[in-house]
Amino acid sequence: MQEQILMRRHGAVAEIVINRPEKMNAITPGMTQTLAGIRQEIERDETVRVVLLRGEGDRAFSAGSDLHSLKTYRSAWEFRARTDYAMVVRDFTKPVVAALKGWVLGGGLEMMLGADIRVAGRSAKFGAPEVLRGWVGGGGASQMLPRLVGYGQAMRLLLTADTIDADEARGIGLVEIVVDDEAVVDHAMSLCRKIAGYSPVATQSVKAAVRAALSMSVDQGIRYENELTSLCFASGNYEEGASAFGNRGRT
Repeated sequence: MQEQILMRRHGAVAEIVINRPEKMNAITPGMTQTLAGIRQEIERDETVRVVLLRGEGDRAFSAGSDLHSLKTYRSAWEFRARTDYAMVVRDFTKPVVAALKGWVLGGGLEMMLGADIRVAGRSAKFGAPEVLRGWVGGGGASQMLPRLVGYGQAMRLLLTADTIDADEARGIGLVEIVVDDEAVVDHAMSLCRKIAGYSPVATQSVKAAVRAALSMSVDQGIRYENELTSLCFASGNYEEGASAFGNRGRT
């Protein structure tokens, strides 16, 4: 049986591939556990600086949860205590770049929302169909969408279950970059390699500070940012960065 979640190393970049294209890369509980294990492995590995997340094939990044697998939960309480794959992505302390082609639906949308930068192909289509099935998404859409695209656009997507294309997604701030499909993975990898070239203390501090801005007041966030800056200085990154900046100015 083929592995349904793959991890490949490209120097300082770890590529995670959702490898179930025949099922539009729908996620099962077993795949979630594999993904959680890979996250722990990546977090422990100091040589990995950035994560690239993508789906195999052109049909879908991910259509979300495998609906048949939901029947394996014996009660609502067991479901409540599940490990959620979208939250696994959100829990990375290292920067995550998502490469998106085809359908990005439901839990797939929530996984994408857990990434830090989103690169979409022109074929990408985005939607939150949970309301059609009588529930609300459980992986963060109701919390992350309004922070990313604003209250009104979030409500439009969540209440209507309408899908939008890549250009509209970029227009409302749901994705950052749109390129031709054949360039998606290369463009995302280029971003990963650029970020990986910087100090991991700096890039992870940037992520921590910006994530904190989603839940802290401005005053609290600025204090937290100052603590992270001090951490960067204490780790010796200031001297390295100052030297690099000075050399850049002389070229």
